[in-house]
Amino acid sequence: MIFKNYIFDWSGTLVDDMGPTLEATNAVFQCYGKPTMNREEFRTHFRLPYSEFYAEYVPNVALCELEQHFREAFAASIVPVTILPHAHEKLVWCQSQGIRCFILTSMDSATFEAQLDDLDLRHFFEATYSGVIDKRQLIGSILTTHNLNPQETAYFGDMVHDIETAKHGAVCSVALLTGYTKMPELLEAKPDWLVADYAEFFQIIASQENKISV
Repeated sequence: MIFKNYIFDWSGTLVDDMGPTLEATNAVFQCYGKPTMNREEFRTHFRLPYSEFYAEYVPNVALCELEQHFREAFAASIVPVTILPHAHEKLVWCQSQGIRCFILTSMDSATFEAQLDDLDLRHFFEATYSGVIDKRQLIGSILTTHNLNPQETAYFGDMVHDIETAKHGAVCSVALLTGYTKMPELLEAKPDWLVADYAEFFQIIASQENKISV
């Protein structure tokens, strides 16, 4: 399948922000006297929509209050947010091929917009959607608004919620092992493709193009 449209998650899919995210999550836990998590525990238990995650671990606290603590701690972190390996190369390739690219992320809009500019990635995307707690509720309107054929569209993400979002929109789901969720959980969600990173995805696309040209 040759796709004309790509929708990307952000955290763990195009950028590595695990360090400050874990710091900020543990800062929230500490505010309410909850045990903190190490990196592997966080990858095992964290999930989207993040409102459900916090309802389990910090119950009976308003989400807006938790978000405020999280954003303050995230902003205070000195751990850098970086572009994931091969991601920039992938976006350059998409631009050269005329593939339309979009962002659909749960990250709060102010933080996302700052990262988008700091990493100089804004020009790659036709439109971006941030601060979306449940992406399943928006994927359909994105397809409609931008006149995207679901059969020509793929959604890239690193979490089970991303796979569920792709399926909800009837688009191809591409799960990446570059971010927040481990392989067993991603496999259980049954994505259309599961790849280690964008380098492996490039190889798949190249092999398909070679078959078509033969």
